[in-house]
Amino acid sequence: VQLQASGGGLVQPGGSLRLSCAASGSISSIYNMGWYRQAPGKQRELVATVTTGSLTNYADSLKGRFTISRDNSKNMVYLQMNSLKPEDTAVYYCNARDVRINLDYWGKGTLVTVSS
Repeated sequence: VQLQASGGGLVQPGGSLRLSCAASGSISSIYNMGWYRQAPGKQRELVATVTTGSLTNYADSLKGRFTISRDNSKNMVYLQMNSLKPEDTAVYYCNARDVRINLDYWGKGTLVTVSS
């Protein structure tokens, strides 16, 4: 599967952004989906995941501000980000994990910059 993330940009602190990830094929019963991020000089870290059964998991520090969702009919995954902070600045990557073979696929990231 190929993944294309979009929706990044420059936003002021306290603002919101919605990231989208388009998959090239069906994701409904095969792929757990997720968002990860990598800030300058830091390792890539988990943001949120959503399973094939729509169970969600979030990084503890992001609970309540970020919401992950998936639309299997459109092969899309979304990340709604609210109350953004400068420390949320990072490249955000979409991930698909094939649950049959536990293999990860990554898209090119989309840059989110939170700054006044």
